[in-house]
Amino acid sequence: MNINESPDPRSSMWAWIAYSLRFHRMQRGLTGDAVGKLLNCARSSISRLENGEAKLDEKQAAVLDEAWNTGGHFGIMVWYARQGHDPTWFKSFTEFEARASSMKVYSGQLVPAIFQTPAYARALLVEGREPGLDLDGAVSARMSRQRVLTAKGPPDVWVLLAETALVCLVGGASVMREQLGKLLEFSELPNVFLRVVPNAAGANPGLDGSFKIIKVREGQVGYVDASHGGRLVADPAEVERFAVKFDQIGAVALPIGGSRTLIEQLMETLK
Repeated sequence: MNINESPDPRSSMWAWIAYSLRFHRMQRGLTGDAVGKLLNCARSSISRLENGEAKLDEKQAAVLDEAWNTGGHFGIMVWYARQGHDPTWFKSFTEFEARASSMKVYSGQLVPAIFQTPAYARALLVEGREPGLDLDGAVSARMSRQRVLTAKGPPDVWVLLAETALVCLVGGASVMREQLGKLLEFSELPNVFLRVVPNAAGANPGLDGSFKIIKVREGQVGYVDASHGGRLVADPAEVERFAVKFDQIGAVALPIGGSRTLIEQLMETLK
């Protein structure tokens, strides 16, 4: 197996887990194949765990702790990693997004980044006032993420968007009108299913906050947006709870045609 360097263990709890896995494997003189057999996965999966491209789950941690008699070392680390903010969450998120087979996105305040126009994205980034931000580079990087929507074999993308996000004049009326028009364009793609949750729906599970569910080859992962960052959700039971919430929000959303009509009406008010 090609030995890839583990990430800097000081960068995040997940990086510390990846570093520890490689350290403990090498201390025991084990190959990636041997650990793969122990965890019932391919040696390439062990390589991904050790270089931080994949994350150890609770079941895998329990197997390692029992087999290596660690006193619960890996299980405790995974528990702590799931509690706190992961500073590398965004890099992990965009990597999953780029190879998704399907996505479910709920946004209650803003147009999701993958659907934003350059002007809308720029207005948000300017207001974010992140120190040392390369504004042009950040806008360009955000726009590049849209390629997944029209790539060969693109993912199916189900979007639930609160009406609140459509009436907030980010960047002013002209910028918002352009953004609404772009949403209509994206909604015409055969793999994009956009529905609006009207303000008239009242209280609904979406008021708790925005989230995403991404399906990749390995399974499903969730992401929860948060101020100054986000949280990766890898636990299958928690991801399933978000899937149920997505369906509950969808139950009060307008149909696709009605959603387009509402967006067109909102555009008319911005002339």
